[in-house]
Amino acid sequence: MELCNISSTLPNPNPSRSLLLSITSSSPSNTNPFLHFSNRPFNALTLSSSSRQIHLICPAFPRNSRGTTASKTSSPVAAEDTKLEKLPADITVTETQEPNSRVKLSVQVPQAVCEDSYKRVVDEFSAKSKVPGFRPGTKVPENILMNYLGKEHVQTVVIESILKRTLPHAMNAVTNRALQDSVRIISKFSDLVDMYTSSNSLRYDIVVDVAPEIKWNPENGYKNLKIVVELDNDIDALKASQQELRRRHKSLGILRIVTDRGLQVGDVAVIDISAKTIEQDVSNVQNIPSAESKDFNFDTEDGDKVLPGFLDSLIGIHGGETKSFPLVFPESWVQEHLRGVHAEFTVECKELFYRDLPELDDSLADKLLPGCTTLEQVKEKLLEKCLEVEKTAKEQATDNAILHQLCKMVEIDIPQSIFEEQGRQLYGAQLLEIQTKLNLNEEQLAALSSPKAVSEYLRVQKENITAVLKQNLAVGDIFKRENLQLPTDELVKEVGNSIAEFKRHKQEYEEERVKEQVQDVLEGAKVLEWLREHAEIQYITK
Repeated sequence: MELCNISSTLPNPNPSRSLLLSITSSSPSNTNPFLHFSNRPFNALTLSSSSRQIHLICPAFPRNSRGTTASKTSSPVAAEDTKLEKLPADITVTETQEPNSRVKLSVQVPQAVCEDSYKRVVDEFSAKSKVPGFRPGTKVPENILMNYLGKEHVQTVVIESILKRTLPHAMNAVTNRALQDSVRIISKFSDLVDMYTSSNSLRYDIVVDVAPEIKWNPENGYKNLKIVVELDNDIDALKASQQELRRRHKSLGILRIVTDRGLQVGDVAVIDISAKTIEQDVSNVQNIPSAESKDFNFDTEDGDKVLPGFLDSLIGIHGGETKSFPLVFPESWVQEHLRGVHAEFTVECKELFYRDLPELDDSLADKLLPGCTTLEQVKEKLLEKCLEVEKTAKEQATDNAILHQLCKMVEIDIPQSIFEEQGRQLYGAQLLEIQTKLNLNEEQLAALSSPKAVSEYLRVQKENITAVLKQNLAVGDIFKRENLQLPTDELVKEVGNSIAEFKRHKQEYEEERVKEQVQDVLEGAKVLEWLREHAEIQYITK
């Protein structure tokens, strides 16, 4: 239920560390770190292959176009590997900048190139096609060949050949900027056919995502960050160790039924809770299902972790008694939809218990913490552990605050292809976590993995995904700007550890991909370490 507003004393997995799993590699070379992305899903257990080179995909036409591809009788010209060859005439490429770091390339192909492509296709068909009445390799008259193959089919293959030959030349305009797997021809194939048949020339449009420019405001502002880090009071090591000692002591006690009095602090009550909104117009009153609970074990010593005023309103209630009382959800409440809501709670106390605890002395030491012989030793070891937790939580909170500040200092026009890739990575990691916890069946997993589910996640989490990308790119840019270095032995060690984990879980992996990901994580950690050393950091407890 949403009655509780609990912050665990144990830190959650560091968001900044998880962000760094997808930080783009930013070596001191001139290679743009953004080109290291590959538009494929990634999760911690299935590393997909990655290439640091720009990869030109095959022409992709919109769904409402013909989208015709070469059939089994297609010319071998359309199946050859793309090569940058000398054309009989130069093509004209006009570049137009579009939002989201996207570039549109308008390509004008002259008649000379179209005619040469036509001749090549016809020659190939003539040499390879098995036309009745002609021996293999014999030149077939063009009119007979057209009748045999079909004029429309030949035109389709010619257009594909033109695109295949000219696309690499057109992409020269964005060499070293184009992002892998983001090239797409947006012209309808049917329009290309009409243009070719009417003018014997061709014009088509390409869109491609390019590496975004990272603008710092102010320039080099990351070098003198002023950070205020809010620390949760629950991570205080001394307080946490005292609470842990109390929890362990309570676990050694016995719950006994209260018969002669009402609820007091220290008791445990089994209660049913219902809640509804308080409205001037009774017809507008609504139940609050998220605040309802049946057989809720309420430990009154956790009164500071529930809705303010809830415990005070229950003090004195007897077993079998029901109480109703009004409360207001504070504006700081975790669930945003309940903030400021006036509610009437009805609570039935079904059972009431008090704790019969053994005396807290040295005799309990080994039960409280195996291996300890005195109560003082128990306290020291618990405090030592909590100090480690406090240190980790403080570092995590600092990293998060730094990353949040970096996000506000950079201006980046995020390419859509990279946004979608990052979103799919985050969704894949979330799905993997859900699968691990809930052991979903194939039908449930398929539903959560559907394009519709992924698209909805990208829509709902757009702001968060964008923030992750901005943080990652900012960190990668700092690594390059400050010429930071990674010790080779550290990289080799961590790669070895990661590969060992894959082998232990019997998961497939690609060593180069693992190395890239490990390098990204280590580079990110190095940047955060550098930023902590150069930042002015103030800690406050909330």
